[in-house]
Amino acid sequence: MANIVPDAFKTNLLKGVFNFDTSGNGGNTFKCALYTAITGYSTSSTVYQTGNEVSSVGTNYTTAGNTLTNNGVAIASNIAYIDFADLTFSSVSLTARGAAIYKSTGGGNQLVLVLDFGGNKTATNGDFVIQFPTPDTSNAIIRLGNA
Repeated sequence: MANIVPDAFKTNLLKGVFNFDTSGNGGNTFKCALYTAITGYSTSSTVYQTGNEVSSVGTNYTTAGNTLTNNGVAIASNIAYIDFADLTFSSVSLTARGAAIYKSTGGGNQLVLVLDFGGNKTATNGDFVIQFPTPDTSNAIIRLGNA
């Protein structure tokens, strides 16, 4: 399976449902949850789901995931992109196959993106880090535009 950009995110982005502004103008809060399998998600998915989420029992993982730090929106070469800071789940013992980014404010836990790690990733009594790509026009995790 590959990363999934839900159709609902695409249409709701154009309707102004998502606000990635970090300048104090009412930007939304976004979270990232970890999953043992991402088979419950597809392009028709609309919201954060609890099925297959990493268990909080004995793992030190917090159900519903951690809050992302949004470093802002930028534009270069006709491409707008978002820069999330790398996300650390501290002192956990877990295995995850993927993750879901969703808007946790404004109601509805609306889905933004589902990440496929390409295989199981494990942390044993240590940090589990999601390292986001370089925030630029070719690599940022979310990009919009034409080159």
